[in-house]
Amino acid sequence: MRRAVVVGLATVATLTGCGSETDAGGSPSQEPAAAASPEPTERAAPSETPSPQAPARPGMVVTTASSDFGTMLFDRTGQAIYLFDRETSDRPRCYGSCADAWPPVLTKGEPQAGGRVRSGLLATTERKDGTLQVTYAGQPLYYYAHEGKNEVLCHNVVEYGGTWLVVQPNGEAAP
Repeated sequence: MRRAVVVGLATVATLTGCGSETDAGGSPSQEPAAAASPEPTERAAPSETPSPQAPARPGMVVTTASSDFGTMLFDRTGQAIYLFDRETSDRPRCYGSCADAWPPVLTKGEPQAGGRVRSGLLATTERKDGTLQVTYAGQPLYYYAHEGKNEVLCHNVVEYGGTWLVVQPNGEAAP
């Protein structure tokens, strides 16, 4: 029954912009691992004695789960995470209509590793609007806007001058 739902959703994804002859849909076979608490929305009041170096504010959690493409990156809510092969550095190139279809993975603090994510590969890069985009192994990360939680419908999709690929814990794109 689940496969029928995925096929139906793949058709919807194709109609909404994610899809091409290279589209190979899939869905995670398990929920992403539970992650740390959500990002705090308020900062603590400053202490009277400044610390030599304030601790980094915790940011969004990147974790892993199994999918038809192997173990890959998700956010803590189960949203699949992609890289754009047109980007060969940590400098984002996806803006405007590209970022509408493929929203950047943003954070307000240091990104946190969950599951099999390697914390040493997590970092951030500043976008033109000043927001912080999460990077992994030096590549900016994205979601697909028309994809539900725990769905992977847009791996190996060619759009906006490049190919969108799911990310494995080692930082490489899935085959």
